[in-house]
Amino acid sequence: MQDERKESLNFIEQIIETDLANGKHSGRILTRFPPEPNGYLHIGHAKAIWINFELAKKYGGKTNLRFDDTNPTTEETEYVESIQKDIQWLGYQWQNEPLYAS
Repeated sequence: MQDERKESLNFIEQIIETDLANGKHSGRILTRFPPEPNGYLHIGHAKAIWINFELAKKYGGKTNLRFDDTNPTTEETEYVESIQKDIQWLGYQWQNEPLYAS
């Protein structure tokens, strides 16, 4: 008898697998990373980046970088540029040009 082991999926992957099996969203996976450009990234952001980009990669999808720029009094171009550099330093590239919530 051959030992067949099925990969264990986390709850997000279970949802994606169900959606794909049901043909939801035409079988396309699109994730997003939506930082607010009012400061530098921290370790929690790195985790969110990893989750979103790796899930998209696993399922042949893409990830959008969409800045939540709805609070202009605290936002700076310096932070936008820093966030983009940090994402690339982590080894990821978003789809198309960065998007903005405003």
